[in-house]
Amino acid sequence: MRLRPAGSALAVLAGLLAVPVVSSPAHADGPLLSQGRTATASSTENHGTPAKDAFDGSTGTRWSSASSDPQWLQVDLGSVQELGRVVLTWEAAYATAYKVQSSQNGTTWTDLKTVTGGDGGVDSWEVAGSGRYVRMLGTARATGYGYSLWEFQVYGAGDGGTGGECGTGNAALDGPASASSVENGGTPAKNAFDGNTGTRWSSAAADPQWLQVDLGAVQEICKVDLSWEAAYGRDFTIQASADGTAWTTLKTVTGAIGGTASYEVTGSGRYLRVHGTARGTGYGYSLWEVGVHTRGDGGEDLPGGGDLGPNVKVFDPSMPAAAVQAQITEIFKEQESAQFGLGRYALMFKPGSYDVNVDTGFYTSVYGLGRNPGDVTVKGVSVDAGWFGGNATQNFWRSTENLSVAPYDGTNRWAVSQAAPFRRMHIKGALNLAPSGYGWASGGYIADSKIDGQVGPYSQQQWYTRDSTIGGWTNSVWNMTFSGVQGAPATGFPEPRYTTLDTTPVSREKPYLYLDGDAYKVLVPAKRTNARGISWANGPTPGTSVPLTDFYVAKPGVTAATLNRALAQGLHLLFTPGIYHLDKTIEVNRADTVVMGLGLATLVPQGGVTAMKVADVDGVKLAGFLIDAGPVNSPTLLEIGRQGAHTDHSANPVTVQDVFIRVGGQFAGKATTGLVVHSDDTIIDHTWIWRADHGDGVGWTVNTSDYGMRVYGDDVLATGLFVEHFQKYNVEWFGERGKTIFFQNELPYDPPNQAAFMNGSVKGWAAYKVADSVNVHEGWGMGSYCVFTSDPTIEVDRGFEAPVKPGVKFHSLLVVSLGGKGRYNHVINDTGDPAYGVETIPSMVVSYP
Repeated sequence: MRLRPAGSALAVLAGLLAVPVVSSPAHADGPLLSQGRTATASSTENHGTPAKDAFDGSTGTRWSSASSDPQWLQVDLGSVQELGRVVLTWEAAYATAYKVQSSQNGTTWTDLKTVTGGDGGVDSWEVAGSGRYVRMLGTARATGYGYSLWEFQVYGAGDGGTGGECGTGNAALDGPASASSVENGGTPAKNAFDGNTGTRWSSAAADPQWLQVDLGAVQEICKVDLSWEAAYGRDFTIQASADGTAWTTLKTVTGAIGGTASYEVTGSGRYLRVHGTARGTGYGYSLWEVGVHTRGDGGEDLPGGGDLGPNVKVFDPSMPAAAVQAQITEIFKEQESAQFGLGRYALMFKPGSYDVNVDTGFYTSVYGLGRNPGDVTVKGVSVDAGWFGGNATQNFWRSTENLSVAPYDGTNRWAVSQAAPFRRMHIKGALNLAPSGYGWASGGYIADSKIDGQVGPYSQQQWYTRDSTIGGWTNSVWNMTFSGVQGAPATGFPEPRYTTLDTTPVSREKPYLYLDGDAYKVLVPAKRTNARGISWANGPTPGTSVPLTDFYVAKPGVTAATLNRALAQGLHLLFTPGIYHLDKTIEVNRADTVVMGLGLATLVPQGGVTAMKVADVDGVKLAGFLIDAGPVNSPTLLEIGRQGAHTDHSANPVTVQDVFIRVGGQFAGKATTGLVVHSDDTIIDHTWIWRADHGDGVGWTVNTSDYGMRVYGDDVLATGLFVEHFQKYNVEWFGERGKTIFFQNELPYDPPNQAAFMNGSVKGWAAYKVADSVNVHEGWGMGSYCVFTSDPTIEVDRGFEAPVKPGVKFHSLLVVSLGGKGRYNHVINDTGDPAYGVETIPSMVVSYP
């Protein structure tokens, strides 16, 4: 304990003996969010006054800082929360001036409350805002000592401790499940939480037995539904636990008779279990389904529709062109070089003509709001590489769609690399895909577009174009692939390096937002088979219009629980531009659900959860967002379907379009696997799955990730597949009859040596692996590159690996050693010449076998 001058002894004694009693405030606040959470501070006075003591719920412990200005104390709420009130209970060493601030990421702070003339005691402040992190930033002390707080309480926005009405959604759906035993391999624990009343869990025929589910985070549990098979539990308890070890009984049931029953309960926990003590039959326990309802995700229905948020800029042709151009230029200045910035923008143009050029920076998407591309015309939608010395190989994460361009000088420039889709565009002239000065570029993707003049890739290493009409194509570098493109050059691989398919086997264009009068709607295009040319050649793109009022319009700060509540209610999801921190998995369980993002909306899973899972259902459409791996390893970032399920979805497949996945670069993200596909017939139409080779949080043992994409479903089609830098297989394919049209890959830059990059006795990991069990698989226009910057002597035995079977075929394969940093010994299996040396010359295989 510190000593103070005698003159302040009475005040000190009062501060030490009259410890304040702190209770929940008597007003309609939401839940207490901060208690027991991770806390940090700029300093501590000594080991007896750590930061965590201000968040422990005890008024006999406190945090105190060093005796200097400024000082801060902050708490991590675990996920982004809506904030309603903060209560600070000061010890005698209080602040006369301080701020209460919030942050999404712990770096960029927003002021919620500024206090001057503080007089200590208990400060209770209503606040409005959201954040994962909340801090007190002290700027002026009242005494010669530091800052000292008995308690710092952060409350959510809400209506008090009730947490709202008991929700109608099932918080346990598809949650990780376990059990004391299973009767056989066909009755696993997970079957009781899969939403399917035709599958069940059953136990061994003994007492006691238990079944439990992980809800992903502590929840306030209000009701549990049990649907018993004939082998029911007569006596059992329903229990909850915060840690899966110490259990609290929520309900005790004796003399039950099976069937379906619902039990209202009160309590909280992350884990819920049914603990059976007496069986109703001579068999084990068997449950078709267990439903868990929580507070805070139910009550009144969530509204659909609404405004699109502050980072959606909607332009009207009646606005002066100079005013429109000024807004575009201002955003571009902010975003031009913000490769790992936090800004996200959508620029939308109502039908009409605009005398503007839309320079398009990072995390900026440009949209025409007409039903057809011809409804909006601008003078340019442009990307160049001046910010990076004329090198366009890092022009990522931007997009344009659904408008026409009448270029000032007859040519529009779109010099991009990965994750920069060009969709539903009509260029009334030529299109240049290279930067000024013709520096390197590493794109790219065009779909459902019409280019009246020639397309000039020039220095582009590779490019994929699908279902479009072009006036010509000037040249190839390594891999130019076309499917369903009118005007495409004929296949010439290996020289010129063109690979052309007359049609695309199956395709469906990305959903897009448009205006019908004054009402926003989303057009969901129809599936096409053996498509060639644009979908709007003979009138509006066929499809189904969905009003925006059928979408939950999400804004940054919304919780995963609310998103899941919206989905359970039957709404689609529209993410407005911004960054979304998820403490639970987004569960997409309803057929034909549309989940789309604007302005590269970014989802960041927290605590090692999977960002999104899609059930094994028909017709889900995912489009236009980025998943950024969080700092705690996630087993997967995006899952499509359910393991082991093989349902025919060919009439109405799941589509994944312009959904990008990133591990590292923004920070040290981690994930075992980026994308896992279980559902049969899934279409993956343009993705970039990237383990970062530059940016923050990058290193062989830092942003760890084994696999980019693993496919278990049958009849899965990938069109425009970009996967890079993963530490084992970038792509691993287990399903039958898979097809890939265009594949671009770089192997990881950063293995420290050959020993670190071995697959057993095989040197290196193939970029693209087809499992030995597969009988039928086919790929066209596929390239892998190596540039081992840590050890240029590393070798890779095979760029591609596949079983040698008549049904497994590849066309137009190549591998390249960039600048001689590394060596490929073969292209595919043991076929193909080595690729090595500073000349950067590809080794190619025209067809295999």
